[in-house]
Amino acid sequence: MQHNAPIGIFDSGVGGSSIWEEIHRCLPFEDTIYLADSANAPYGGRSQEEIIALSIKNTEKLIELGCKIIVVACNTATTNAIDILREKFDLPIIGIEPAIKPAALKTKTKCIGILATKGTLSSALFTKTSEAFTKDISVVEIVGEGLVPLIEAGKIEGEEIQILLEKYTAPMISATIDYLVLGCSHYPYLIPQLQKLLTANVTIIDSGEAVAKQTESVLQSLKLLQKEPKTPSLQFYTNATTNTLEFLLQEYSETITISHQKF
Repeated sequence: MQHNAPIGIFDSGVGGSSIWEEIHRCLPFEDTIYLADSANAPYGGRSQEEIIALSIKNTEKLIELGCKIIVVACNTATTNAIDILREKFDLPIIGIEPAIKPAALKTKTKCIGILATKGTLSSALFTKTSEAFTKDISVVEIVGEGLVPLIEAGKIEGEEIQILLEKYTAPMISATIDYLVLGCSHYPYLIPQLQKLLTANVTIIDSGEAVAKQTESVLQSLKLLQKEPKTPSLQFYTNATTNTLEFLLQEYSETITISHQKF
């Protein structure tokens, strides 16, 4: 594998672009290829068999495009399919999990909130991680039903999203959480709205920075980091409309390419 090959990233839709931003910030000279499987979003309500099949399809496409490492920028795909992907494919695969450990270790109220999809919260990997770190604390788990479709439609503000967020944060506020873990890569786009609803002492954490650092570490260990400073190729492919990606990534509009492609 060549060090100048691209980093491949996939998600059930546009949400993993929040992970891409962290990777690009951490590794600014690396070429990247991002697949937004928006035609099949959300993954959270699908069966494990469907999630595995979609994850294999996306990984195969990124390998076909010559990627040197795959980042599964989707909590649901990671928690349901990462082991199978690692068994099936002979290249490094990075997953993303809800950041339960740091929240559990840092909480002072001994109560944390987790906002995630049904597919993530019901997975064996999530259960194992949660049980390992939350023995002595209270955890308010909330399924963010309906949030992903709104974000996929670019509706990250407005009455629809506000009503859902008020509903989902209410039990967390009542339980006096001091950490909110975002267990879906779509949800970082809702942080400004969540901050308005939660008290100032609540810290919101997601997995983006940790995934970027892990990607860098793995590439470094395999001597696959891009060695020379250069202007990177930053490609985004979606099997649905390009509108939401263009909206969410508008600050990068002069450096990225976004196109519709069937995969």
